[in-house]
Amino acid sequence: MTSTLLEQLNWRYATKKMDPSKKVPQEKVDTIVEAIRMTPTSSGTQPFELLVVTNSDKLAQIQKAASDQTQITEGSHLLVFAAWDNYTKDRIDAVTDLNVEARGDLPLLSAYYENLKNNYLPRDAEVNYAHAARQAYIALGVALVAAAEQEVDSTPMEGFDPAKVDEILGLKERGLRSVILLPLGYRDAESDWLAPMKKVRKSAETLVTHID
Repeated sequence: MTSTLLEQLNWRYATKKMDPSKKVPQEKVDTIVEAIRMTPTSSGTQPFELLVVTNSDKLAQIQKAASDQTQITEGSHLLVFAAWDNYTKDRIDAVTDLNVEARGDLPLLSAYYENLKNNYLPRDAEVNYAHAARQAYIALGVALVAAAEQEVDSTPMEGFDPAKVDEILGLKERGLRSVILLPLGYRDAESDWLAPMKKVRKSAETLVTHID
């Protein structure tokens, strides 16, 4: 019987201990990656890239740059969300071209993305990076749900040195900056102190305000 979305979200948790002997099947990884590709982003720019890391040497280096969090090397795959370091004319033009190819050369499309360039390009690079990083976080949310749907464990990680990870993966040269890490794998329930604990969330009454 297929579980419901809420059951899947209740099942998932930020796994602290993964079983290194269990590998996530490639078809499940592919499904999670495709869900990330389908993530909605501001103006359809998709201003980030996804790196799927399985190289043991790179993983060991990244683990050192991430406070030695063991899920990075004990997990099956490491997803690295890397945002654009800035919006540029070439990057926005590439988005425009992609839209024209799929939808035709509509005046409305060209005008929309010209307006986007007029708004984004004069801004400070750090402002643009922060905006791009927020789009990567939208993709992270989709990835967490997709992993749960595939019954794959995951752990979102902000506790790492982005500059070191950028160096390890050669991101600066590509105009990218690492935003967040997401190891994928399978929980080692017997060794994970968090596994048996009840999920804790605020009540709907505390979290949600209805304005009628």
